[in-house]
Amino acid sequence: QISEKLPLGFTFSFPVSQTSLTSGSLISWTKGFSASGVEGEDIIRLLRDALARRKDSDVDVVALVNDTTGTMMSRALLDSDCQIGLILGTGTNACYMESLSAVGKWAHPKQPGVDKVAINTEWGAFGDNGVLDDVFTEFDKVLDQKISINPGKQLFEKTISGMYLGEIVRLVCVKLIDSGLLFKGQAAPAFSEKFKFESKYVSTVEEGDDSVAATQQILSGLGVTASEDDCKLVRRVCAAVSTRAARLAAAGISTIVDKIDTAQRCTVAVDGSLYKYHPQFSKRMAACLDELLPQGHGVVMKEASDGSGRGAALVAAVAVRLSSQK
Repeated sequence: QISEKLPLGFTFSFPVSQTSLTSGSLISWTKGFSASGVEGEDIIRLLRDALARRKDSDVDVVALVNDTTGTMMSRALLDSDCQIGLILGTGTNACYMESLSAVGKWAHPKQPGVDKVAINTEWGAFGDNGVLDDVFTEFDKVLDQKISINPGKQLFEKTISGMYLGEIVRLVCVKLIDSGLLFKGQAAPAFSEKFKFESKYVSTVEEGDDSVAATQQILSGLGVTASEDDCKLVRRVCAAVSTRAARLAAAGISTIVDKIDTAQRCTVAVDGSLYKYHPQFSKRMAACLDELLPQGHGVVMKEASDGSGRGAALVAAVAVRLSSQK
């Protein structure tokens, strides 16, 4: 039993119009989530109301933090060069530190000694206006329009995040089966079921050497009889889909680096299951950054395990300290 009020840093991984450290309205649900009566509402007010209804928790919500910002803050505590936060998990998003003078939408009083602000890019929605049409394949279009619950939205996220990579692989395999190039053209019921080929399988398939053993085991578990050539082809599809995702994520980071015109050193704090568990993702991202940025760019990616939670706790601690000094 805790007798004193507990300060809480609340990590909320969805697009929010944030008006202060403790208020913000949900713009829209993403990553396949949906709950009525929340969009357009102040989520901190809703959380406080829910806590009050329980009557068994004395909690003071002192900070609302996006998961990207939390990740960046958790790493910045140890690394002063950290200026970018990146989430690569079920969904994807990025934030960065921007000069206040460059933020035209800033409508709050400027505080003495404060010249930068964290910008949550919500880059998962990049492409919703059509600028990614040339990048989208026929499989992306089927996923977006016929399978996802939010057609036309979060298009960049649908090409990168862990929620969708396995489904893209499945759709490619379905076409290969229909073309007689995979499983001798014989129907595979597991590949006819939406989201049956999970994204974790993509990571497992690409682990280790070029052995087909892992792929064979996964396909067998799905009830599919596959030859060695079948396994090699599925592995190639997984590699193509995940490589594209890694390179698109790297392209986004390189654009942010160009935007902030950072000095020689810049750390990107990364959290999320895709980055953590896919055996090749971080290497492919790093290789692409080397292609896109000037030689000797000094941009490094560092994993920030549970960075979103730790960062929210850090922001909450700072908020409590500043409040006590007033």
